[in-house]
Amino acid sequence: MERILTAYVRALRAAGAAVSSAEAIDAARAMALVGYADRTRLKDSLGVVLAKTEDDKQVHAALFELFFSQAEAAASGQPQPSARPAPDATPSSDPADAFMALAGQADAGQIAVAMARAGAAVGIQEIRFATQTAYYVRRMLEQLGVDAAEQRLLARMGQADAPAEVQAIVDARSTLARHARAQVDQSFAVFGRNATENFMNEVVAERAMGQLSGADMARMKQIVARMAKRLAERHARRQRVRQHGKLDLRRTLRANAGHDGVPFDLVWKTKHHDKPKIVAICDVSGSVAPYVQFLLLFLHALKDHVADLDAFAFSAELHEVSPELESMPFEQAFEHILRVAGGGGTDYGVALADLQSQHWDVIDRRTTVLVLGDGRSNNADPRIDIFQAMADRAKRLVWLCPEPPGRWGTGDSCLLQYQPHCTSMSHCSSAVDLERALDEMLMAYA
Repeated sequence: MERILTAYVRALRAAGAAVSSAEAIDAARAMALVGYADRTRLKDSLGVVLAKTEDDKQVHAALFELFFSQAEAAASGQPQPSARPAPDATPSSDPADAFMALAGQADAGQIAVAMARAGAAVGIQEIRFATQTAYYVRRMLEQLGVDAAEQRLLARMGQADAPAEVQAIVDARSTLARHARAQVDQSFAVFGRNATENFMNEVVAERAMGQLSGADMARMKQIVARMAKRLAERHARRQRVRQHGKLDLRRTLRANAGHDGVPFDLVWKTKHHDKPKIVAICDVSGSVAPYVQFLLLFLHALKDHVADLDAFAFSAELHEVSPELESMPFEQAFEHILRVAGGGGTDYGVALADLQSQHWDVIDRRTTVLVLGDGRSNNADPRIDIFQAMADRAKRLVWLCPEPPGRWGTGDSCLLQYQPHCTSMSHCSSAVDLERALDEMLMAYA
């Protein structure tokens, strides 16, 4: 029972459920109390101790029947210490005969038990990719004696009097291969599918955004949503940790002088922390637009956790886009942003001048200004004076550039002129880079 529960916890974790070691111990206690016989009671009990969030509950509901139907068959195939095989159930000493006998079983339960035992023997719970299916099917058939059956098949194929036996061996192999594949497919559904999804998500998250295909874009939206949720939860934990601060020993002793120094009233050292305030300025010209899309998607997902957020987009003239991001579905909002702000030649100087004349009051000592762009301004005046004034006015100024550092300052790039006034300037080409940059940005408020 302990082995089965350990495997189930591993399956839940592979599917994305956050199951801690303490919760796994609680699950073992619950399983010992309710037993294994009543599946509904077991499912409900494990759901209480292992599934905390709605997402975790959905994962548990989807995996439970799939996992425990397989685990039950495997458990029923384990030899019992007091059990004695019936005389007519003694396995054949010839593996080929045993293979043929199993394939001819009318009892589906017997085949299920044999498949569960063969699967356990070859470790099908370790399957991670669908392409491994054929490998595990073959190994299970080898456990069941297919090698001996195939050798007999080759020996009989040249004999004129053995067509029926040849066909019987072929049919037996086909039957057991079908059952083995079903067993492997079930294990893949429990242990492998989510591992494959996680692997693909990691690949796409680390891929340069300009190289994403249409299929990648759909996957990326889900990845960014999860990353944004993770960032928000991480920032919330930091806020909870810093609420009390450290104990102020001197002030505590003074406050409790009337109690003979017994510290009834604790006094904490407090430190003022600014609340996150972000102003995002995004170049939405053609070469940078794919990167901006995912930065805005991140910010859109964070809007419930970062109360003070202003977003602007430009090619030349600057446009405030926060209202669209707040009121429209993201895809519709981004199309509107490209339509309004994406036309014309890129001019950083004009955008900075518009910011100073129309929106300067959104920047104060609490503000992190986040610029996403390649700094290519078609050789127009970059207005370094306004950029420097903005840097002096803000708490931090962070620039994310989709181009690698080797291209900074080449051609019409003004990045090296802007760089001395930035708190940080970094290469940002993937979702992982974006997550790292936004995490560092929120860390400044911790």
